[in-house]
Amino acid sequence: MKIWSVNDAEFKEYGRVVDNVDFSELVEAMKKTPVPEGVVYEPGIKELESLAVAKEISNVVYGEMPVQIGYCNGHNCMLNALEYHRDSEINVAATDAILMLGLMREVEKDFTYDTSKVKAFFVPAGTAVEVYATTLHYAPCGVDGKGFQVSIVLPKGTNLPLTTPHAKVNADGTAPSEDALITAVNKWLIGHKEGGLDAGSFLGLKGKNLNINE
Repeated sequence: MKIWSVNDAEFKEYGRVVDNVDFSELVEAMKKTPVPEGVVYEPGIKELESLAVAKEISNVVYGEMPVQIGYCNGHNCMLNALEYHRDSEINVAATDAILMLGLMREVEKDFTYDTSKVKAFFVPAGTAVEVYATTLHYAPCGVDGKGFQVSIVLPKGTNLPLTTPHAKVNADGTAPSEDALITAVNKWLIGHKEGGLDAGSFLGLKGKNLNINE
């Protein structure tokens, strides 16, 4: 699979490198977080949210919106799914990592998406990127089989459990509306049939479940 860098022009459609905040404090704190054999995601971690840089991220990057700072760590080389939010997501790489990304404008009217349109981008350790709200993304991947540590910054409350009923996927696997894609607060998910997602998830990714090593 071809892998671009977030410093390449190809990344401009998907996001940007955030260079007006010093993330070194967050990067150092992230180095103390666990790296499991699988993948773990924590929406908000008190130790990270109490850092001085947290206030700067809220003020400078999110225009004084309240944010949560957590992480996605582990070992991964597969696509498995793609998700999106109504807001940008900041990824701060404490280790080298790779992001597999798509574009919302390429999602079909029935909410399916062709995985052949996904592009992969290398994020060097110490780099922070803004993944635009119009960009499809999911768990990062490690480099050369190694584990990854990536801090995830999102508007407060994102990815927390839902509190109201939402549309369900039809018996034939189709989605009656976009509401059937919502799996957590401010999270819409399009899964792959080989992605190991929970029963009832919308499995709208068509094509190969991509592997960054192939």
